[in-house]
Amino acid sequence: MKLIVNGEATPSEAGDLAALLRELDLADAVVATALNGSFVPKGERSETPLGEGDQVEIVAPMKGG
Repeated sequence: MKLIVNGEATPSEAGDLAALLRELDLADAVVATALNGSFVPKGERSETPLGEGDQVEIVAPMKGG
């Protein structure tokens, strides 16, 4: 299926958000995630299914100001 990850069309075999992070080699990274504009806590990623055309945002925290 095709997902939109951080604004880019991305092919994926992932069935849920946790699987997508593993696909992208981000499973162990400290990131915030959102699906279709809604924040998804880390503990809910494996229970958050993905569908064709879903928009996923993956953001890493930054220091500074």
